[in-house]
Amino acid sequence: MTLDRLILTNFKNYTEADIALCGNVNCFVGNNGAGKTNLLDAVYYLSFCKSYFNPVDQQNIRLGADFFAIHGHFGADIYSCILRRGQPKQMRCNKKTYKALLEHIGKLPLVMVSPSDQSLITGGSDLRRRFVDGVVSQCDHAYLEHLLLYNKALDQRNRLLKQMWEDRVWEEPMVVVWDQQLVLHGEYLYRRRQQFIDDFIPLFEEYYHSIAGTDEPGCIAYHRDSRPLDIQLLESRQSDKYAQYTTCGPHKDDILFSLLPDMSVKRFGSQGQQKSFALALKLAQFQYLNNLLGQKPLLLLDDIFDKLDIVRVKQLIALVGSDRFGQVLLTDTQPGRVQAIFDELPRLEHRLFQVTKGEVNELGR
Repeated sequence: MTLDRLILTNFKNYTEADIALCGNVNCFVGNNGAGKTNLLDAVYYLSFCKSYFNPVDQQNIRLGADFFAIHGHFGADIYSCILRRGQPKQMRCNKKTYKALLEHIGKLPLVMVSPSDQSLITGGSDLRRRFVDGVVSQCDHAYLEHLLLYNKALDQRNRLLKQMWEDRVWEEPMVVVWDQQLVLHGEYLYRRRQQFIDDFIPLFEEYYHSIAGTDEPGCIAYHRDSRPLDIQLLESRQSDKYAQYTTCGPHKDDILFSLLPDMSVKRFGSQGQQKSFALALKLAQFQYLNNLLGQKPLLLLDDIFDKLDIVRVKQLIALVGSDRFGQVLLTDTQPGRVQAIFDELPRLEHRLFQVTKGEVNELGR
C-alpha cells in the first residue's frame, strides 16, 4: 500500500500542507525544528490513531486552532484522522467513521525508526513489551482485544486491592473474579508473545548480521514466569494484598537482548552495537509484518543520518530502496548529504522536499 498524497490542516506547526509522494523513497530535509519529524508523525497517526511522540492528542493541534485534520490518499482510499478540541478523536475511511479505533489498527501497517529506538535496549521492560504488543496487534486483532481486556481487568484488580487496603477489609471472592479475567486474557498473551518471538528471531538475526557487519550472534529471548497464570495469581495473592497491586502476570514480562546468551546488550554492548541491534529490530519488524499481512508496511526513518556512519547510511538507503521494501519516508538536516547518496543510486526513484517552518516544497521542480 502506497501513500500518494498527504494533506494536513492545523497539525502541530503546519497550518496547511499538501504533499504528493512517490512510491519509493521520499526525503524531507531542513533545519531542526522545521517540522520534518511532524510529517512522519502525521503518517504514523493514520496508521495507529495516535502520535508516536506525544500521547496527549490535544497538544498536537496547532496553537490557536480548534482542530487538526490529517488525510492520506492510498490509491482509491482516503484515510483521515480528525480531532476537535473537547471532542473524541475520529478515524475515517472514505469519509465513514469507525465505531471504534481498534477497527482501524492493522489496515495501514507501518514501521517507524527513530533516534528514540535505542531506549528499547537501554530502557525498562515496559518499552520492550510495548514494542512486541505494537507489532503483534497490527496483524492479530484477537491479540489486541485480549490485551485491552487484560489491561482493563488489571486496572480493576489493582483498584480493588488498593481500596480494600484503605478500608482495612479483605474480600477474597472479589479478587478471584478479576483473577479469572486475567487468566482468560493473559494466557492468550503468553502464547502469542512466545509464538511471535519464535518467528521473529531468524528475521532479526539476518538483519543484525547485515547491519553490524559481523558474525557475532544477536540473541533475543522471552522472559516470563513459566508457571500457569492462575497458579501465579493464587500464590502471590497475599503479597499483592500488602503491595496493593498485582505483582505477577504478562504485564511483568520482559524481552532479553544479548550478544551472547549471557552478555546483555544493555550492560555490555557498545553504542554501535546498541544502534545496530535497535535498527535490526525495526527492519525485522518490517519483514515480520510483510510476511504475515502479505503487504509491505510504510517505513519511516527519522534522523538516521546523524545516528549511523555514512557508509552504513548508504547501505541502509540502498537496502530500503530495493524491491524488498516498499515506500519509505525519511528526514535529514542536510540536503547535500542525502542528494549525494541519491546521485550514487541513480536508479532509485525518489523525491526530495525542503521543509521550512511548517512549509514543504519539492526540490528540483
